[in-house]
Amino acid sequence: MPTTYEPIATTTLSTATASVTFSSISGTYTDLVVVINGLYSGTTYGKFTFNSDTTASNYSYTRMLGYSGGVLSDRSGGTDGISLGSTRGTWIAHIQNYANSTTYKTVLARENAAGTGVGAYVYLWRNTAAITSVTFTGVSGNFDSTTTFTLYGIKAA
Repeated sequence: MPTTYEPIATTTLSTATASVTFSSISGTYTDLVVVINGLYSGTTYGKFTFNSDTTASNYSYTRMLGYSGGVLSDRSGGTDGISLGSTRGTWIAHIQNYANSTTYKTVLARENAAGTGVGAYVYLWRNTAAITSVTFTGVSGNFDSTTTFTLYGIKAA
């Protein structure tokens, strides 16, 4: 069965900004996809959360990274959001079964930054609530101007 990506919302920053939120997300799609181009420079990093939930025990991840300093594979059982890494480039996340109100939510993501590295992530949000908002936050700085955030809904055709 083919699927269709439908743009839900896009935001392109004109100035450096601390956070971006997509809210009132309809439950009419099977999955969501977030694409971020840009992010931030320097040593700062960002994260995103669902439905304003920043409870550390509700998020966990497993990640594999290849970067200019080597390789890394690790996991964490308790974080307060989903990490966006620490590079400029493209970051893509597939949020599966986001509208289901009986299961935890799985996120598969990848990060591509020319010249610095790549990453693959699996995240779990331990909450059965349907996702109705996503907030992106620069943890120790801002997202650079010209960063673009796009939210897509996937519909089964």
